[in-house]
Amino acid sequence: MQPEVDVKSGETRYRKTIIALSILVPLVVALLFGMPKIKGYDTSFLPPIYASINALTALLLVVAFVAIRSGKQQLHERLMKVCLGLSAMFLALYVVYHITSDSTPYGGEGTMRSVYFFVLITHILLSVGVIPLVLFTFVRGLTRDYKRHKALARITLPVWLYVAISGVIVYFMISPYYA
Repeated sequence: MQPEVDVKSGETRYRKTIIALSILVPLVVALLFGMPKIKGYDTSFLPPIYASINALTALLLVVAFVAIRSGKQQLHERLMKVCLGLSAMFLALYVVYHITSDSTPYGGEGTMRSVYFFVLITHILLSVGVIPLVLFTFVRGLTRDYKRHKALARITLPVWLYVAISGVIVYFMISPYYA
């Protein structure tokens, strides 16, 4: 039998950290693009790795959803922890790449250019918004506030899936233009 958890104090305890991370992560990523690059490191191998991490995250999110719908709570919890770890790994690799490499301009034209920028812009905007969604959903699960966890997860899952899948799409669309 698991010990009782004070649901309200569980989320409250993490609220300031979640809010800080939700502001700090997008701010740091945005600042990367204006900073001078650290030269002398070849990190050109990273984009396919972090695109693969996005693809794996998307796959595991679906598997975790199927697990919880099948009543496999422990499997769901483990998979969600892996997804959170993969997202943190993606972020670390993304930061390393963008502090050492210039941004690659998209070279496509016409309709594909519009599609690329639509996917890219929605990916960026939703990747900012998904941070607090994921973290609050995760904390609600950890603190066993399952009713509120489930309610927020209904929003978080499709947004997180879109961010993961659109990240892979952006990679495939920009990859022909890497130097």
